[in-house]
Amino acid sequence: MSALPLPPSLSDAPPLSFRNRFQTLGDRFYTALPAQGVPDPHWVITSDACAIELGLPADWFQRDDWHALQVFSGNAVWPGMQPLASVYSGHQFGVWAGQLGDGRALWLGEVDGPNGPQEIQLKGSGLTPYSRMGDGRAVLRSSIREFLCSEAMQALGVPTTRSLCVTESPLPVRRESIETAAVCTRVAPSFIRFGHFEHFTHTAQDVDALRTLADFVIDAYYPQCRDASQPYVALLEAVARRTAELMAHWQSVGFCHGVMNTDNMSILGLTIDYGPFGFLDAFDPGHICNHSDHQGRYAYARQPDVAFWNLHALAQGLMPLIDDSDAALEALEPYKAVFADSMEAKMRAKLGLATRQDGDAALIDGLLKRMAQDRIDFTIAFRRLSQFSTADGHENAAVRDLFLDREAFDAWVAQYRDRLRAENSIDDARAVAMNAANPKYILRNHLAQEAIHQAQQGDFSETRRLLKVLERPFDEQPEHAAYADFPPDWAQHIEVSCSS
Repeated sequence: MSALPLPPSLSDAPPLSFRNRFQTLGDRFYTALPAQGVPDPHWVITSDACAIELGLPADWFQRDDWHALQVFSGNAVWPGMQPLASVYSGHQFGVWAGQLGDGRALWLGEVDGPNGPQEIQLKGSGLTPYSRMGDGRAVLRSSIREFLCSEAMQALGVPTTRSLCVTESPLPVRRESIETAAVCTRVAPSFIRFGHFEHFTHTAQDVDALRTLADFVIDAYYPQCRDASQPYVALLEAVARRTAELMAHWQSVGFCHGVMNTDNMSILGLTIDYGPFGFLDAFDPGHICNHSDHQGRYAYARQPDVAFWNLHALAQGLMPLIDDSDAALEALEPYKAVFADSMEAKMRAKLGLATRQDGDAALIDGLLKRMAQDRIDFTIAFRRLSQFSTADGHENAAVRDLFLDREAFDAWVAQYRDRLRAENSIDDARAVAMNAANPKYILRNHLAQEAIHQAQQGDFSETRRLLKVLERPFDEQPEHAAYADFPPDWAQHIEVSCSS
């Protein structure tokens, strides 16, 4: 089998007008090249919500005259698309890794969507000059995981790149075993990473290119920084603030990224590159979701500190433009307060606290300590807490029964009840607010694994059903209640590594 040739004409392509702002930076920033298509592609799944962000109609993937299946499998391009792979460098697991780049991703172009510019990128579209020892391909299981989590995070309100679709091909790809190739189409306002800046400071040592990149990012995404007395310092601070907000989002929903290398950190504060990620089941602050992270560098509780470390790496990358270490350090300082304030606000919402009062941090910490001690399911515990009653004598069994140390939990409940009464909290109204802050449905590893298993047999119905559930994470969805249940025992043995 061989990849299909490009159609001779795509004159009936969708009404999307492509522009290529990133390409205007010049060939120091990328290599222009076509995708390496795949034979006999077919649809696995598409996202209606993401299509709306691009301005695509509901039937976009069903229009034979648009050749969408071929375009998003790397076999064709629409008018205006100009594929390229960008170059960047970075620190991996805290160690300088040198030049990296889009080793299996290809940037297709940018469109003006209803909510602003959006870039489109293929992941798994074949070799690029930056593939190093890789084959440039993605496999079905990792593509399904990335697709589902991208859209699940969007529904949770977490800043994230998106996924438009996944296509599969019978093309064999070797990982631990022979698997089938897949291509995931990703969407984001920008795919620029911390590592892009590090590259031109440490690898290419090209200050002119570094300035060009920084000016591009400011003008395109942070225009408010242009009027600052020190625009590059202002840029660093703006990125630090967005990254702090992102970390608070991650921690509050129990999300573990798994590979927080600087080349996996978005300059826009988006969740990017879903590889060995995972959501917490039993609450364990030391949980490591990446089987390859032998030292636990990217454990759940360490993510905020790692992000701060990565911001220091970004600051080093910008130093040729800032040339003032004190100013750079001062720009990073707001990270601490923004993260702390955002995290506390999110946790107050999860506990149904409508006002900010002294002692809230201790109350929150007290619950988390008890949850960690008894390894309580993170998502289920907070969801059940919405049923809490402040009435005297009410046992609140739905949440109390989760804990082994009932006496310790009861001591915390006494403080919690007093705190709610202090602001005259009304149970029913608080329950509604808490259910809007505490998801019932998350992408647990075992749910993804079951969908992948069926997909590998050619049945994509579970993948599509799971997407629909995850798109409404805060709704009760009684017909899908099983997706919110405790994970089965076998889920404890699922291992996810960078190779996924």
